[in-house]
Amino acid sequence: MNNTIKTIILFGCLAVLLITLGRFIGGIGGMWLMLGMSLITNLVVYFYSDRIAIMSAGAVPLDIKKYAFIKETAWDLAKKARMPKPRLYISPESQPNAFATGRNPRHSTVVVTEGLIRNLGREEIKGVLAHELSHVKNRDILIATTASVIASIITAVASVLRWGAIFGGSGNSENRNPLGEIAAVIFAPIAAIIIQLAISRSREFEADRSGAKLAGSGEGLADALEKIDYVSRQTPAIETNPAFANLYIANPLGSEGLGGFMAKLFSTHPPTAERVARLREAKIPS
Repeated sequence: MNNTIKTIILFGCLAVLLITLGRFIGGIGGMWLMLGMSLITNLVVYFYSDRIAIMSAGAVPLDIKKYAFIKETAWDLAKKARMPKPRLYISPESQPNAFATGRNPRHSTVVVTEGLIRNLGREEIKGVLAHELSHVKNRDILIATTASVIASIITAVASVLRWGAIFGGSGNSENRNPLGEIAAVIFAPIAAIIIQLAISRSREFEADRSGAKLAGSGEGLADALEKIDYVSRQTPAIETNPAFANLYIANPLGSEGLGGFMAKLFSTHPPTAERVARLREAKIPS
């Protein structure tokens, strides 16, 4: 299935979960309340999530004289993609990794770790930067942030329902559906997390594809992903808020792709081997 269509369907599922929980809490009014909360929270996150992510990574502005190659490569790729030049930051982390943030291409930032610069070659870094700029161009930062916010609200609402059930609930008891409320409390937060992570994985595949096209080849990115996976297994996990793990090119909290259906279901990224295979099998137009 096309990744864009898949993302739209998954967002529809999140919206249904949110509206359903609102209905349990306060009927029609509750549904509108949940939608209003989602809108307001997303607006706040839309404007400030980039600052929070950069602070969480302990990143500082990149020294463009010391790391001229990073600057030149990022700006050349941005020009090729017809995007404004991104701001460039560096994180002191020893694990090779990178992420992009910013609400749109005009306010984009790419963060690379010191470990990425030390461990990857030039073509590999080019592939990583192309991947991150593709996230920005595809508006994936906004998509991922919105999904995270909606999933968080669903979890919070389910918690309200749980406490309401413990203390007798609210509203007209004749209209209550105890079995429905129990199912919502138990399954809605789990479903929201699964859908959020599925959206994240879908956008990673799309950024791999469009990043390879932007770089002119998928080999650099494929090699980079393999090297990042290998080095990360021997390097301490990045100390970051788990809420931002899906922003990185590879999960900074632990290796992906260890196998098993449940491991894939609850992972922020697709298995590295699957991403590499897709990149090497893809035909990149010149």
